[in-house]
This record gives sequence, C-alpha cells and structure tokens, in this order.
Amino acid sequence: MPNDEESVAEQVFVALADPTRRGILATLAAAGPATATDLADRLPITRQAIAKHLALLAEAGLVTAEPGERRRVRYRLRSAPMRVAQQFLAALARDWDGRLEALMDHLEREKESDKEKES
Repeated sequence: MPNDEESVAEQVFVALADPTRRGILATLAAAGPATATDLADRLPITRQAIAKHLALLAEAGLVTAEPGERRRVRYRLRSAPMRVAQQFLAALARDWDGRLEALMDHLEREKESDKEKES
C-alpha cells in the first residue's frame, strides 16, 4: 500500500472503478471476512477471477489477507484507505463549494445591478 495520501486515494479510486471489486467489497462488508472460495460461492464469477481482484484490492490496502483454518486465507476489509479517499473527496468538495458560492454571489450581484439599471 502506498504511503502518501494522494497515491492511496488514487489506488482506492482505481479499485472502486470496477463493479466486480465493488461487489467483493460490499460482500465483505455485509458478511465479514471470507476466503476467495466463499466469495466465489456468493458472487457470479470464478474463484480465480476473485483471487485476481482480491490481489488488486490488497495492493490498494482495502483488504488484508489473514491466515485461516486449514491454510485457507481469509480476506478482511480495511477502512483506512477508504477514509483517505473520503478526505480527498471532502477537500475537493470544499474547494468546489467555495467556488460555487462565489459564483452564486456574483450572479446575484449582477442580477441586482441589472434590476437597478432597469429602474
């Protein structure tokens, strides 16, 4: 998992861009830790495809592999990278909110100025 926040956010967004990976994350969120086989039983894709998606999710830091019973690896969600991505989006939203508010104020002043000119 990368260290700087922008890289973390980028990897989260790349991981979330794929609907299958979003489905895997949703399944883990709803049902808790699971093996690739468990996930393949719950989702309409093969275990091999699940394993490839889990590798990318692990690289992004969104899941962690834990040793399970009988040498089976269970995957568990990690929320820290998602929080970094949320903070990144929140900062962008604040920037946009400020700009949109300034635009609305400007348009309102223009509207009032036009009304005064018409009077």
